[in-house]
Amino acid sequence: MSDAHQLDDFDMKILKALQENADYSMNELGDLVGLSHTPCWRRIKRLEAEGFIKGKVTLLDASRLNLSVTVHASVTVKDHDSDALDAFEASVHTVKEIVECYSTSGDKDYQLRVIVNSVEHYEQLLKHTLVHLPNVASVNSTFALKQVKYTTALPLDASQR
Repeated sequence: MSDAHQLDDFDMKILKALQENADYSMNELGDLVGLSHTPCWRRIKRLEAEGFIKGKVTLLDASRLNLSVTVHASVTVKDHDSDALDAFEASVHTVKEIVECYSTSGDKDYQLRVIVNSVEHYEQLLKHTLVHLPNVASVNSTFALKQVKYTTALPLDASQR
């Protein structure tokens, strides 16, 4: 099973419920989706084995941890050959403040989401790290003023259209 369209209603209910709360007991989850403990557990194990469930995490409140500055950094690279792009992408994994990185279309090559504790922290990160990543030609930074929406839940209903 490699296609989301092959998931049945129980699978989708399980995935939706786990996105809301990964701490449900197996009995609670089973009751919620209409399955008993063992069939529910088997489905979760299958969804994990097939890669639909990548892992379980605890979401932290960044502002409570003094990490309230979000920066979106658009990166342009010098070269677009495979080795140069691979080197940049590998280096991104070594910078803990970069929490997301996307290869993008358009006039910028990558979009980074960076979380830091202050504008000064970001300035130092930019000067000493980001502009020195392999193959970087330029970095254009935009500071988020306010988080209007944040979710980790995927729009599962949209995947069934």
